Amino acid sequence: MPRLDVREIPPVNRHDKIHEEFDGMDPGETLTIVNDHEPKPLYYEMAAEVPAFDEEAYEVRQNAPDEFVAEFPKAEE
Repeated sequence: MPRLDVREIPPVNRHDKIHEEFDGMDPGETLTIVNDHEPKPLYYEMAAEVPAFDEEAYEVRQNAPDEFVAEFPKAEE
């Protein structure tokens, strides 16, 4: 499954990179994102704009003060 650490990507470019990666996935795959903050704005953006995002299966955990790992699953067709 794809994994993307966005902490080194400038914030202005993060969402575009994430969307690009998500769009390239097959249905049923999950994109794991490592971020320096909880990606709630991205979750809401994906839920509103990306029909293939399975928001019911979204998960996030905090591993350190500056490390959040979020699972963005792509729905089965």
